Amino acid sequence: MNMKKPFSLLTILLIFQGFAQAQADNADFMRSVGKMYVVYGVIVVIFVALVLFLIYLDRRLTKLENQINDQ
Repeated sequence: MNMKKPFSLLTILLIFQGFAQAQADNADFMRSVGKMYVVYGVIVVIFVALVLFLIYLDRRLTKLENQINDQ
């Protein structure tokens, strides 16, 4: 049996566990400082902007398709 695969998998899992712990500490820090709502706000603004862009793009493509079909 090749022992490199389990060792590599274990190493990767330990690294990801460390990242997860660091993110939890960072989230607690952001909540304690009161900046977590700023993060939520930025995420919401980005999501709304993406949705509006997709609606704009869909309308523009529909308009172009109608022009092609009319010709």
